[in-house]
Amino acid sequence: MRQISLDTETTGIHAASGHRIIELGAVEIIDGNLTGNDFHVYLNPKRNIDPRAMEVHGITDEFVADKPEFNEIMQEFINFIQGAKLLIHNAPFDMGFLRKEFLDLNKEVEVLGGNRVIHDTL
Repeated sequence: MRQISLDTETTGIHAASGHRIIELGAVEIIDGNLTGNDFHVYLNPKRNIDPRAMEVHGITDEFVADKPEFNEIMQEFINFIQGAKLLIHNAPFDMGFLRKEFLDLNKEVEVLGGNRVIHDTL
């Protein structure tokens, strides 16, 4: 069984308020074993990081200023997670931010049989 464990860091706590992902990390697990295949990126959110969020993760506006935007890494991320079960510690939080990033790019996240499938929005 292929699983992906992932986590995000964000500019704040509410995706609906326009906060964005600034760090996305994921590791691949097959049959309960880490494979060494991982995905990690810092992202430019095109907005300021809330000072309270910065206290938690230590990521600054200056650090992410020259990083890619989500749309630039989206396809690579989709390819990495495609067909895997996602393991997420705080799934409602992380999935809320991922869903918002995809929807902002006219993509949709759908849950089918425990897998996350990414496809174009109709």
